[in-house]
Amino acid sequence: MKDRFKGALSGAGFYVTLSICLLAAAAGGYFLLLDEPAPREEEPAQESAAPAALPAQPQPEEEITPEPEEPEEVQTPVVAMPEEPVTVDDTVPVVAEAPHLVVSPLQGEVVSAFSVDQLTYNETLDDWRTHDGIDIAAQAGTHVLSASAGTVLAVEDDPLMGTTVVIEHAGGYQTTYANLQAQPTVAKGDTVSAGQIIGSVGTTAAAESASGPHLHFAVTCDGDAVDPQTFLDS
Repeated sequence: MKDRFKGALSGAGFYVTLSICLLAAAAGGYFLLLDEPAPREEEPAQESAAPAALPAQPQPEEEITPEPEEPEEVQTPVVAMPEEPVTVDDTVPVVAEAPHLVVSPLQGEVVSAFSVDQLTYNETLDDWRTHDGIDIAAQAGTHVLSASAGTVLAVEDDPLMGTTVVIEHAGGYQTTYANLQAQPTVAKGDTVSAGQIIGSVGTTAAAESASGPHLHFAVTCDGDAVDPQTFLDS
């Protein structure tokens, strides 16, 4: 036996035996590989759930206050005045305006009318003359009123007209109140208003004996006699 084994190991038998051993080893290794468990697939790491993001709170918008606009400067055009002198027409007469408020100095009958254009007979003086005012009949002591506002220009004791008060008014007018009692209630320089009492009807005029108690009322404008009735009606 030992000789057969040695003969098998020598020569070609040696190589055949070696080849069988290699094949057996290869087959054993193959089956070993098949029996190894397949590698476990790594489970994907669970992502931690991120907390739900809160909805963004709207930010309040800042109010923008518009800056006030500066007003535009308006250029006023400069109007050139004519250098030619203005001619004033001196031929047009200037008419004085009566004071705004005029009242009657006395309520009564006109016993002697205004007359400067023609002569009238004066019974007291027994002659013909003009009459620059009106005579208003009234009882002695009746109050006499200022016909309009003004300043007392004079208080006189006239030999013919008796106690007389003259008042100056706006517009160049003057009013005269004659045949008053000896002591009027105003003095020279006093300021009076329309309707203010300036005295009372008296008997100081020279013509008193013929016409009885009365007020002689006269009006002038810039020195010219004016119909008292026209002045009172203005």
